Amino acid sequence: MNKPNILLFKLPELFKILNELKEYIEFEFYSFSNKDDLLDFKKKTENYLILLDSKNEIKNEKFQLVLEKFPNPIVSIIEKINIALLKRNYSEQSNISIGHYSIDVNSRIIKNNKISLKLTEREIEIIIFLNQSKSAQNIESLQKQVWGHNLNLETHTVETHIYRLRKKILEKFKDNNFIKSVKEGYSI
Repeated sequence: MNKPNILLFKLPELFKILNELKEYIEFEFYSFSNKDDLLDFKKKTENYLILLDSKNEIKNEKFQLVLEKFPNPIVSIIEKINIALLKRNYSEQSNISIGHYSIDVNSRIIKNNKISLKLTEREIEIIIFLNQSKSAQNIESLQKQVWGHNLNLETHTVETHIYRLRKKILEKFKDNNFIKSVKEGYSI
């Protein structure tokens, strides 16, 4: 997974400090003094958090961390950044749209209108992987990417999981085409 991007807005001194510590930090960071430049950059990245002080807060910006008081120990700032990134990831996983379904990865629920179905963690992983794939995925690909197996195993684990998942979706949503089985493998 790519490192998250921290977009510092009008915090040049903090940028200098972070730059000195960059080999120990688990995120990329960029400094902006112009709001339009920051917003343009934001559009080009998915995993970001805007870091700023209260006098530069951006209205209607969902993913920002406002630092209230200065000076603040750098360890405290980095801890706040990490917590905000975790909250952002949790929030993003709360509503993934796949066709006319909505999946909450955190609670492992798939919904369609007012009908919902509880899934296992592995079933969610299968759905997410197939949805992110541009083409049908064969059994070996699913074994490697979802189960973490690198060898061709003599097992029907993948087929069994797909069968049970398709059966659950058919019974609950009357949808026989959510996971499609084609010559090349499985797709959504």
